[in-house]
Amino acid sequence: MRPIIRVENLSKQYRIGARRVPYLTLRESIINAARSPFNWFSRNGHSEDNTIWALKDVSFEVMPGEVVGVIGRNGAGKSTLLKILSRITEPTTGQVDLYGRVGSLLEVGTGFHSELSGRENIYLNGAVLGMRRSEIERKFDEVVAFAEIERFIDTPVKHYSSGMYMRLAFAVAAHLEPEILVVDEVLAVGDAEFQKRCLGKMREVSIQEGRTVLFVSHNMTAVNNFCQKCMLLRKGQLQEFGETSRVVGKYLAEGNAPDQFKKWAPDGAPGNDLAKLLLAAVSRAGRDYADPIYEGDAVEFEFEFELKDGRAARHDVTFHLVDEMENLVFVGSTVYSDLQLPKSGKGIYRANCRIPKDLLIEGTYRISRLLFLKDMGTIVYENRDTLTFEVRPCSANRLGWQGGKEGIVKPKLDWETNFIEKEATINAD
Repeated sequence: MRPIIRVENLSKQYRIGARRVPYLTLRESIINAARSPFNWFSRNGHSEDNTIWALKDVSFEVMPGEVVGVIGRNGAGKSTLLKILSRITEPTTGQVDLYGRVGSLLEVGTGFHSELSGRENIYLNGAVLGMRRSEIERKFDEVVAFAEIERFIDTPVKHYSSGMYMRLAFAVAAHLEPEILVVDEVLAVGDAEFQKRCLGKMREVSIQEGRTVLFVSHNMTAVNNFCQKCMLLRKGQLQEFGETSRVVGKYLAEGNAPDQFKKWAPDGAPGNDLAKLLLAAVSRAGRDYADPIYEGDAVEFEFEFELKDGRAARHDVTFHLVDEMENLVFVGSTVYSDLQLPKSGKGIYRANCRIPKDLLIEGTYRISRLLFLKDMGTIVYENRDTLTFEVRPCSANRLGWQGGKEGIVKPKLDWETNFIEKEATINAD
């Protein structure tokens, strides 16, 4: 089978620091030409302009129907690669062979004409993809329904909000039947419900319709769940291309894992005159902070804080845990526990708690609020975005269950089944 995308020795160079040359008179041009040798020597032969390789000698192949993730740090060349594949920009060197129509969602409004209505932009984008008018009309209602812009379909898109723009752009890219769908991190602009719908649509496009998808994201959980293969870019070069779990594992092992350990010196610790946060950490129970956390593991939290209030009072710790869609998973607090914190004055204190095994599903989690309370209600200090951690999928599923894991948490329930009555047998004479 022939690849649907073939990239050979692809490179893209940009010039940075170049100054715009103004329009010159004939006299000024002659004077500058006479001075140019002396200017060259005054700079010791070096040009003031610099160049940067956004991509350098990148080669890979993608087969029809594959879903490929593209990951890497900011500035690694991910967006540049997609722009070249979408024919928005030309490569400096190298060759790209695409055997199919490309639908791309790279930036809000890419490919839209601001003065045209939503209806007109749908037909325009379909025509650019080479679709007949009858094909566009067949998909038109699906596009509008997915974008949820029925009331504004005949309004110029320049009046759309960024959310409406994004919904329509994705609907057009996904529904107008391109053989190759290219999606950048722009999904992060939408709300949680929109992101879920987009991921579901991309899964439908790839699995049910057999189309090829290239997906750029910093959400490693989404990449792991959605992509069959993955490529890792670093400083414009292709470092790894292969099985998603292996490539994502290497990326995280290089120090790109979420920040799950933070420690501050007392003088520079966040806080106020009453309390300061000295340490916040999350780890796999009984393991080092650097060890990855897997689905099914017990998870331990540790908080260390300094109280600067000398008055005796009961102090409590509360935190809000949210998932990657900003859903509140639960609130943990010493107020709800049997633990009775001492009536404490000035000093440094440590609080630990544990999330039991078989509760959190794979995904990225964040402590959105960490509060130190006094007398079970008065907020002494509140810290937001304290830390982030990732729960990775298990490499081996104990039960062999291949279905999706629905819900915010996945508790291991204690089931009991009993035989009630044997089904009656009906004898026909």
